[in-house]
Amino acid sequence: MSWFDNSIMVQRGVAKGRTGTSHSITEASQGKYHYVYGPYAAPVLRVDPGAVISAETHDAMEGQIRSESDMPSDILNFPFLNPQNGPIFVNGAEKGDCLAVHIKEIVPRGPQPVGTTCVMREFGGLVGTGETAMLNAPLPEIVKKVEVDPVTGIKWNDKITLPYEPFIGTIGTSPEIEAISSLHPDYYGGNMDLPDIAPGSIIYLPVNAPGALLYLGDCHATQGDGELCGFAIEHPTVTTVQVDLIKGWTFRWPRLENERVIMTIGSGRPMEDAARIAYRELIRWMAADYGFEEMDAYMLLTQAGRIRVGNMVDPKYTLGASIAKSLLV
Repeated sequence: MSWFDNSIMVQRGVAKGRTGTSHSITEASQGKYHYVYGPYAAPVLRVDPGAVISAETHDAMEGQIRSESDMPSDILNFPFLNPQNGPIFVNGAEKGDCLAVHIKEIVPRGPQPVGTTCVMREFGGLVGTGETAMLNAPLPEIVKKVEVDPVTGIKWNDKITLPYEPFIGTIGTSPEIEAISSLHPDYYGGNMDLPDIAPGSIIYLPVNAPGALLYLGDCHATQGDGELCGFAIEHPTVTTVQVDLIKGWTFRWPRLENERVIMTIGSGRPMEDAARIAYRELIRWMAADYGFEEMDAYMLLTQAGRIRVGNMVDPKYTLGASIAKSLLV
């Protein structure tokens, strides 16, 4: 028996881990990709819990950066970044439920070099931006194109090969009433850029609107903690997920489970507020579902909690707080 058979998704989900109907979202069937999370776009699919969905995702620049001679500031139009597949309407989902998304596979698609990373003016973790105003001149713009192969890895140069460690950079459900840029992370998920949202993991998202309205895109081939220059190895993919619905499991911020840990995810500025949200939500989860007193969980996390920086470049920063499942006894 695998850990997935004992996961929250299987134990509490409507489909109980059973594989339902398979669906495919191609570029053609998606049509217009979305740059906003909200309840106002017509669903591209309607599925039942247990459905398996494969989506042809674009890279964060929707494929507009084609060569190393392209200059991002001349081509890209903020805020039209992070194109999203969806929304996907999950039958039976209502406000107060939880949408469980098991990430099954992420594979590159398109001609090589399929990966792109950039340095772009006034964007990144070590530069002045519109929100962090500086008198310094912007850094020079640079585009780097790389070959990405799931087996041999990511060819950075003739000496350095990085492992292929794909994950979904932007995934979430619709807010109840707001329409929010896909560049933003928040309580519904969004542009979290958290490497743990990877094949094998299950992300649990609060349902705020009828049908949940799942969006996803912005897949990364690999990324260091913080996504320091603002662009990971961005690449178009075929990403396959399985969705399920947990009725009446209500919480404020995204949660994640994999074979080793449970994790809660917070987004905010300053960064310590994102950490506070993540750790507070983890304490509350440990108290509600694992029998801990809140103060005992608080002290235990001081000794054994782990914090993961997703991004330090977006309008809000994202951090994940986790604890090993072996300690949840």
